[in-house]
Amino acid sequence: MELQLPEVPLLKVFSFLDAFSLLQVCQVNKYWSRVADNDHLWRNLCLKKWSFSSQCLGRPTWKQFYLNQTKYERRMARARPEDFIYKEGTGNLGILGPIAYLSGSEHPISGKEKPLICTVSSKRMLHVWDVQEGTIIWSSPVQQSVIKLLATLPQMHLAFTVDVGATVKVWNCQDEDALATLTMPRACFSLEAFLMKDGPFLLIGNSDGDIYTFTVPELRIVSRVNAFNYSADLLYCSPDNKWIFASGTHQHILPKVFFAEGLLTPSEGSAPLSVCLPFAMCCRACWFPRRANRITLMFRRSSFKKTGFTTFDLTAEKTGGKTVIQTHQIASFLLPVRMQSPIWMGVSDENMIVFESGLHLFLFTINGLLLQQFDDHQMTICNLWVDSVHVLTTSLDNYMHLYMWEEEGRYPYLKSCCHLEHRRDDRTLSW
Repeated sequence: MELQLPEVPLLKVFSFLDAFSLLQVCQVNKYWSRVADNDHLWRNLCLKKWSFSSQCLGRPTWKQFYLNQTKYERRMARARPEDFIYKEGTGNLGILGPIAYLSGSEHPISGKEKPLICTVSSKRMLHVWDVQEGTIIWSSPVQQSVIKLLATLPQMHLAFTVDVGATVKVWNCQDEDALATLTMPRACFSLEAFLMKDGPFLLIGNSDGDIYTFTVPELRIVSRVNAFNYSADLLYCSPDNKWIFASGTHQHILPKVFFAEGLLTPSEGSAPLSVCLPFAMCCRACWFPRRANRITLMFRRSSFKKTGFTTFDLTAEKTGGKTVIQTHQIASFLLPVRMQSPIWMGVSDENMIVFESGLHLFLFTINGLLLQQFDDHQMTICNLWVDSVHVLTTSLDNYMHLYMWEEEGRYPYLKSCCHLEHRRDDRTLSW
């Protein structure tokens, strides 16, 4: 008589297997196949391999998501320029400014959710584009002032705008009118939306160094914190929504990290829990996708002639009945003086920093070890997009280059896939 290991200990054994091994044990018998198909096992594999919000994936099963996403990545890794489609928007759209995903920014699984992006136009309008069709599917009315800040909350299909007149609006990108409108007392310099268990919230940093927290979509004020003596130019929420990074680009500002709950549940007479990071002139910052308590800052030194990166780990510890934020600087380095100061940066899941410098793309460890240099552009790289799967660069001559991260931090850590050219005189759909 065949003896079967009970399901609970068998699940424990299977939890140590990789995806390939799980697929193999599915072939042993029906019982093992059923246990190996457990959604919890495949969810853990997904979270280990990719970083994303697991709240709104719209997935049938985590196993199907894993298999579909792996297939998609392999197809992208083998992509050639002729596999891409180029579509150009028509009409007098003006100069397009900030851009953000409204939906479809997560890893696709069924293909039912269309990738939609929001763009701001110098014509004082907000547009929503169907990326695959290359068409505008919604536009706001012309606004009274130029829109300068844009944020989105793809989980709720909401967009947020701030214009030069400090008017804040919430849009569902379906109706003509905004869901809510609010005029701030001071000019706004930063905008961040995030989703907590208690609902969505919006953060706004202004010229006085104040950070406002509002409910969404009502724009009801929750708290106001004076963080700096100068403008609050940067606001970044950590992947787990536990921490809020805030900073200004002024040379006398030290960045701060707030405990998000403190901004949402303010105590009268006491400032929300925060900690200063001892690096002034911060110009960018990135949270690590899989280590939500780790952040890398890009800073300037010596009148902007030197650029450096520093990385911190944050922990919240209870001491004597009080919660205290502890910071641990784990790495820091300066770039060579001869290297052109980068503007954009991103981080990988494997403690690596990627940034542009002139025509080149560089990959460093957080400790300053140069891993790779890419020379795929002939003109200055003007933009950089980084997520847990891809790195995209665009240059001033309308070229775009696609890179992909290797699995599990294997060498080469970043792989060049293909170079795409915008053929201006070719009216056919091409890249």
